[in-house]
Amino acid sequence: MRLPIIKHALGFIQENDADYIEECIQVLEHLTESSNIKDEEIDVIGELLSNLYGAMEVNEAMVKGESQKDALNGFMKRVQGSID
Repeated sequence: MRLPIIKHALGFIQENDADYIEECIQVLEHLTESSNIKDEEIDVIGELLSNLYGAMEVNEAMVKGESQKDALNGFMKRVQGSID
């Protein structure tokens, strides 16, 4: 997961709508089910998905009233905590 990518996707959500990201996630998940996709491509799609899911989670926190900074920090702490 990369914070700059999450921030960039978050900007898209704020300028447009979270529905676009949700639909993109559905398409990427569907692509991973193809038998013709290579392992390297699955890895890239997985990284994109994790960043998009992160942006959606941060956006939800912001909708609930958190500042962008607090929402991003809280998300990254949860991610780092799950790694440890």
